[in-house]
Amino acid sequence: MERDKLIRWGEDMETIGFIGTGVMGASIVKHLLKAGCSVNVYNRTKSKTDELVKEGAIWQDTPKDVTDKSDVIFSMVGYPKDVEEIYYGENGVFSGKVDGKIVIDMTTSTPSLAKKIEETALELGAESLDAPVSGGDLGAKNGTLTTMVGGKKEVYDKVESILNVFSSKANLQGKAGSGQHTKMANQIMIAGTMTGMTELLVYAKAAGLDLEKVLDTVGGGSAANWSLANYAPRILKEDFTPGFFAKHFLKDLNIALEEAEKMSIELPATKEARNLYQALVDQGFENDGTQALIKLWWDI
Repeated sequence: MERDKLIRWGEDMETIGFIGTGVMGASIVKHLLKAGCSVNVYNRTKSKTDELVKEGAIWQDTPKDVTDKSDVIFSMVGYPKDVEEIYYGENGVFSGKVDGKIVIDMTTSTPSLAKKIEETALELGAESLDAPVSGGDLGAKNGTLTTMVGGKKEVYDKVESILNVFSSKANLQGKAGSGQHTKMANQIMIAGTMTGMTELLVYAKAAGLDLEKVLDTVGGGSAANWSLANYAPRILKEDFTPGFFAKHFLKDLNIALEEAEKMSIELPATKEARNLYQALVDQGFENDGTQALIKLWWDI
């Protein structure tokens, strides 16, 4: 099925570049390889590409090299400053042969940077999309990510079948930056479910309840949500490995609140979630998963 999707993509764009092979990026590359793509990869820590190279990916020394040898270039890194470096730095994407190609930034970044990248791409004869995703490590591993895209429809149409290789849902949201705005809306919702899930456990434990029974019960009713189903069981196992880093979620909430301020809207619940994740990061848990929020209450 995955290979069939890519065949419909066409014969004129056969090589994909992927910059940033972390927790989610590596899984996405594996799906692309299984779909029959030729994939060039780059990561700041080269060893994180070793397994991918064994599976058929081709290592490149710089983002420029990835760009020179690819038709569609994806990037997925940590922070907006990393995106700036990858695209505009020495040996960056925009120093390569980008004319006639499509660049797709999947990093959760700022709408303004997405617009800047599109402007630069157009100046250089290329096209650009912003395409952040939701679904965490499990979504990336299972190929069921939700992909939120900003940019031109005609560009989206060219790569939709590629996005569907690793997405259960991919939608064009509007012009450049719209994918990032949609991801901010997504993160605002997740902020509420993560704080709710955490406080549910704190309350249930203080009340002396059987936590597994509580999760089984409320997870079958109107309180059911993705965070409860996927992260609460990890907490009970004291598994804080990152499906999504706490430090990156804090970054996302800060972006959401900055964008809200620009639009003159107040998001008090999101502000409180940001403050809680700031406290978690300040206590040294920035490299744990977002479920580590429970550590503000439990000594684990």
